[in-house]
Amino acid sequence: MNFGVLGGGIVGLTTALELQSQFRDARVTIVAEKWSTDTTSAVAAGIFRPAASFAGPTEEITQQWIEDAYAHWDGLRRQEGSARVGICNLSGYLFSSISPALVRNPRIEKILPLYRKVTEDELKICPGDWKYGSFFSTLLTEFRTFQPWAEKKFLANGGRFVTRSVRKITELEKDFDLVMNCTGLGSKWMLGDNKLVPVRGQIIKVKAPWVKTAFYGDYDTYIIPGFEGVTLGGTRQFDSYNLNICKYDSTSIRERCQDLLPSLRGAEVIRESVGLRPHRDPVRVEVEFFETSHGKPMRVIHNYGHGASGVTTSPGTAKYAVKLVRDALSGRSHL
Repeated sequence: MNFGVLGGGIVGLTTALELQSQFRDARVTIVAEKWSTDTTSAVAAGIFRPAASFAGPTEEITQQWIEDAYAHWDGLRRQEGSARVGICNLSGYLFSSISPALVRNPRIEKILPLYRKVTEDELKICPGDWKYGSFFSTLLTEFRTFQPWAEKKFLANGGRFVTRSVRKITELEKDFDLVMNCTGLGSKWMLGDNKLVPVRGQIIKVKAPWVKTAFYGDYDTYIIPGFEGVTLGGTRQFDSYNLNICKYDSTSIRERCQDLLPSLRGAEVIRESVGLRPHRDPVRVEVEFFETSHGKPMRVIHNYGHGASGVTTSPGTAKYAVKLVRDALSGRSHL
């Protein structure tokens, strides 16, 4: 079999590796216009805390994606070592003065090693009138560290990369036996999928090696230590296509994060980044058949629309998508 994976971000990369794992004799090619640091994945902090807006076709499937993803990241960390693959354990606090629901996450509370209500003393760790809080232990995957390891493994397994701009998915009809579409926001134009909405995120990466714990506050405020510094965020601007750094957002992020953790004042900036999260409700992981010029339907498995949870959940949706590949090849998927 000759598989094509369209998209060079975290979803495309994890899907390609899952294909190689399940179809060892197949040829797998990743086709993309943008790679590595040019992708939205490179902006993400990568903490395993799926957004409340992340949803599959059913609650049962959504939960399975999340559980499979956590098991994958944790297994990879144990097998390969944290520094090599960019996956580590991380604990954090969630604080809110608005609602107790904002510090809960039912989908992961039973998966993570620890997820509990904070004590009264812990509510005073960060300045502010905090009324509700949770403490949790989770994982973090730094895409900029994981990506070179994953690409090396993909190549070692016989995979190949092709840099190419694809405007219509049927352009690939003669190149592959089956195509995995992992283009994220690109599917909005390539497929005319108007359920896809960009959610703009801006972050600041700073040097603050003394910060070892993640902190979340109200108004999309977060501080997340990683392999390449500490991520300060953020913004969540619905239906925004602005990829430029906004000085007003930068000021707001710094002020909110420094109010939450005063020791960040004066921390050196490493870089500022903007990404457009590809939000879709529900996340699309399904098979579709396209008419072609030679009459034989083109088989495509879609895997996109993860929003802010791409790095978090990609191994789970990849596993599900590859199952759909088997169904499509065996004839269990129909026109």
